[in-house]
Amino acid sequence: MTKPDYIHDIRRKVGHMPIILTFAGGILVDDRDEVLLQQRTDFDAWGLPGGAMEFGETAPQTCVREYQEETGLDVAVTGLLGISTSNIQHYPNGDTAQSVVVLFTVQAVGGELNPDNGETLALQYFAADRLPHIFNKQHENAIARYYAGAYPFYD
Repeated sequence: MTKPDYIHDIRRKVGHMPIILTFAGGILVDDRDEVLLQQRTDFDAWGLPGGAMEFGETAPQTCVREYQEETGLDVAVTGLLGISTSNIQHYPNGDTAQSVVVLFTVQAVGGELNPDNGETLALQYFAADRLPHIFNKQHENAIARYYAGAYPFYD
């Protein structure tokens, strides 16, 4: 989870005015070829684990940190899944942001699934043909591209 003061400080200055935010995350697929998804508290919908970059952090560092914070798993970045810049995200509180998202393929190297962190309602592996509602098109497209072998990608 990014330091809340950073985004809150920006929002105090600009209100609900559209801004650009940078995020990183990853796709973790188990030995049954099922993808790990996080049911998020902010949208009450599913997506790939990930979150906002902290100042001075690299995208791979963000991905690893967010996986640990949101899932309890320690992961290693194994490759680039894609970079997506085309999504305008409307948040339930009225904020709007263009999301620049850097997504990686990752592999679990330790830890245990633990959704008890305030940002995660549930964690579950899903088969590609049985995905729940995904909270945004960037994640939906990234999952589809992963299973189609159409990566790395950019938009």
